[in-house]
Amino acid sequence: MTDRPLRRRRHALYLFFFLTGIAMSSWITRTPDIRDRLGASIAEMGLVLFGLSVGSMAGILCSGRLVSRFGTRPVIAVGTVLIVTGVLVVAAGSAVAAGWLVAAGLGLFGAGMGAGEVALNVDGAEVEHLTGTPVLPALHGCFSLGTVVGGLLGMAATAVAFPAHWHLAAVAAAATAILVHALRAIPAGTGAVSGTPDPDPESPAGEASAPVWKDRRLLLIGGIVLAMALAEGAANDWLPLLMVDGHGLDPALGSLVFVGFAAAMTLGRFSGSFFIERYGRATVLRVSALSGAAGLVLVVFSDNAAVAAAAVLFWGLGASLGFPVALSAAGDSGPGKAARVGLVATIGYVAFLVGPPSLGFLGDHYGLRAAMVVVLAFVACAVLLAPAAGARTSATTAPALPRPAGPAGAPAGHAPDAGERR
Repeated sequence: MTDRPLRRRRHALYLFFFLTGIAMSSWITRTPDIRDRLGASIAEMGLVLFGLSVGSMAGILCSGRLVSRFGTRPVIAVGTVLIVTGVLVVAAGSAVAAGWLVAAGLGLFGAGMGAGEVALNVDGAEVEHLTGTPVLPALHGCFSLGTVVGGLLGMAATAVAFPAHWHLAAVAAAATAILVHALRAIPAGTGAVSGTPDPDPESPAGEASAPVWKDRRLLLIGGIVLAMALAEGAANDWLPLLMVDGHGLDPALGSLVFVGFAAAMTLGRFSGSFFIERYGRATVLRVSALSGAAGLVLVVFSDNAAVAAAAVLFWGLGASLGFPVALSAAGDSGPGKAARVGLVATIGYVAFLVGPPSLGFLGDHYGLRAAMVVVLAFVACAVLLAPAAGARTSATTAPALPRPAGPAGAPAGHAPDAGERR
């Protein structure tokens, strides 16, 4: 692939991640207005939001096999179409004040996001392989940038009392334009299985390859992703309420603290490539986890609201690189790139979407500050697991990817990373 198509492909992935961030934050910022429009209680809104969880889990669990069968391009396309359709259905449900329609729209949105995000990460991992430079941190940075932009636009729309259904319809129109423009730059076939797996040239002749989920190093990388995705998801779901109920800030300041978290995530992800190339993945992950842990310690145990608010920046910087850097390490951990990235991405998105709601049960009994001790414990474990990411600074440039053996969990061999070879 020549430089120009590869550059267009990378820019297209930037747009797809940005699109997902804007769509997600647009829904989040208009949730109070839609709740008022529906006249729903907290319990009824919980049922409406259940549609997002069901759709997300369905998309995530299907994504690995879909990518392995059809490649990333059609999965990205269908996922984005589902996101656009879901946003439109949510807008229609808000317009006619139908809670069941909003729940159905969130289900479509979640399914599209779950499937599309895994496919985007697999495609981004191949771009890293072809360029030999870290790409996934910047891609996830575009998602964080999208959440900031979408959040600010949502706050502005709320301030001028712009109807939520027209706001979401405009977001769907912009997302459709991005899909039509960007999809042409994504090549077909990435991640698709073609017959029997290629043999691992570094494995002894006749040695049977093990399923990727039996790869010890890959599972350790999955542990890093689980911890750091939980740290990010917990902030997305609970940070404003944590600052209001746990530290006595008013709702406006609580929202501002969340914007600061999102801005720190964006800064960390866009600057991450520089530090990865300079210091290596394992060191960057260790420092990131230490930063996240330090921020969480102050948020949980400090009674000074100003200190806690400032500590959120360390939390955001620490959580910013865990997910993308660990995905990059998974792609380099052996043959079967799609299966490896798909497995680790699935672990991450399950932690991101399922873990934070579980914290609510602890928060009901012990308070949100105490519940965040669980997140702190996971992030502290990520400090110890960081060496599993290896010493490589980026994927090694090569003309083509090894063909994956199958979906996440299907047979694939293991080739040692450069950081493991002596």
